[in-house]
Amino acid sequence: MKSFLLIIIGSLFFTACTSDAVNIQDLNRQFIDAWNTKNADKIAGYLAEDVDFVQGNTHFKGKSEVSKKWVQETLPTLSDLKTNVVSSGIDKKTAYEAGTFSVDVLPASPDLPHGIGEGNFILLWKKGDDGTWKLSYAQLEDMPVQAKN
Repeated sequence: MKSFLLIIIGSLFFTACTSDAVNIQDLNRQFIDAWNTKNADKIAGYLAEDVDFVQGNTHFKGKSEVSKKWVQETLPTLSDLKTNVVSSGIDKKTAYEAGTFSVDVLPASPDLPHGIGEGNFILLWKKGDDGTWKLSYAQLEDMPVQAKN
């Protein structure tokens, strides 16, 4: 939790609202919609070549590794991803949103219950030289999955 707060505070120092920046809410909505429709190719298209993904002690680096080990391996196990934004910021080259998330965790076999996963997130986007926005950094701090009632 401390690292999550440090990231938010650090992000606030280098972000400021400007009129020509990206609409971060729209960008994250498109990204989450791709997760909820299980569109792995579209998700991978949002990733920067040098993207970092951090979850607990797990760290994946680079589009290929993040696509394979986070997106492709996780996507079939989740549904109905929802976020609650607590903080966001933008400038001409960076944008972020941070807050909490919840997601339905699908059972590994039919005899097991569905689960609910919850935690904190930060998504940091950077504008490339070609003008496109790509996800540069994603961090999840999740709590243990709970059985869904």
